[in-house]
Amino acid sequence: MHIVDGALSNPVVIGGALAAVGGIAMGLRSLDLDRIPAAGVLSASFFVASLIHVPIGPSSVHLILNGLAGLLLGWAAFPALFVGLLLQAVFFGFGGLTVLGINAVNIAFPAVLAWMLFGRLIGRGSPVQGAIWGGIGGAFAIAATTALVAVSLALSGEEFITAAKLVFFAHIPVMVIEAVLTGFAVLLARKVKPELFLKGRAA
Repeated sequence: MHIVDGALSNPVVIGGALAAVGGIAMGLRSLDLDRIPAAGVLSASFFVASLIHVPIGPSSVHLILNGLAGLLLGWAAFPALFVGLLLQAVFFGFGGLTVLGINAVNIAFPAVLAWMLFGRLIGRGSPVQGAIWGGIGGAFAIAATTALVAVSLALSGEEFITAAKLVFFAHIPVMVIEAVLTGFAVLLARKVKPELFLKGRAA
């Protein structure tokens, strides 16, 4: 899901960097002291999960857990996921520094969208109902991320359109896995710390 340096056109890279700055600013404004530990844990979870790549054809896929980060953190998922991406680029060369902005937008903005659409729903009803909505939110975040990656590639030239299609279809199994993982994580959180879903809900 990481786009590498040199793969995108300059307008896409610059636009992504500017959008990332705005998202990080929004996230830092909404990140209160109570949620800093959760942000750290989710950033670390994203960092570790993204290191495990599974080859599929000429590409590879990996877990992201951005849906879970968004459902728990809202806009604060932006800086949390950005830190994970930065560390991956610096220490392992995943993605790159010039595309750090667009990678952050492609992964963090769907997390925020998942929170806006499903954040209120997972705090209602029984824990099982919350888990179902959480699973849907987790799958949605992956689908939206693959769509944004595909658009980023397509906007950079017609030669990337085939790769853009491959990115989406290759991540369909990941959507299912992330839905299950996010659903169970929400179920556990609803039972042991339900107040996590009472802060920073979408309006």
